[in-house]
Amino acid sequence: MPVEAPKMDVTTLKALAEPNRLAIIELLRESPLTVGEITHQIKLSQPHTSKHLKVLSDCGIVKVHAKANRRYYKLRPEPFQSLESWIKSFQGIMEERFDNLDRLLKELKNEGEF
Repeated sequence: MPVEAPKMDVTTLKALAEPNRLAIIELLRESPLTVGEITHQIKLSQPHTSKHLKVLSDCGIVKVHAKANRRYYKLRPEPFQSLESWIKSFQGIMEERFDNLDRLLKELKNEGEF
């Protein structure tokens, strides 16, 4: 019975595909940041930064923690663990294809066709 491949949430991929959101993800890799800190570093307006953070929050990539009058955004590990699992599900298939290609190239070389 074949093993079922892990599912990937397409909203996560769509969120990560947008360059400004990916830049935000890269910033948050180091530590939680406020909207103001993110805005300053990626050089977007505060409303645009907040819009991107809302998308990332809605799809579960970041979580928000309020401290006094500041909101800190932090990466959640689960979406990245799912992404890693999904990508790894292709590893066996790709290794098999490369092995087949390697065998074919060796056969062609031995036959003098390559």
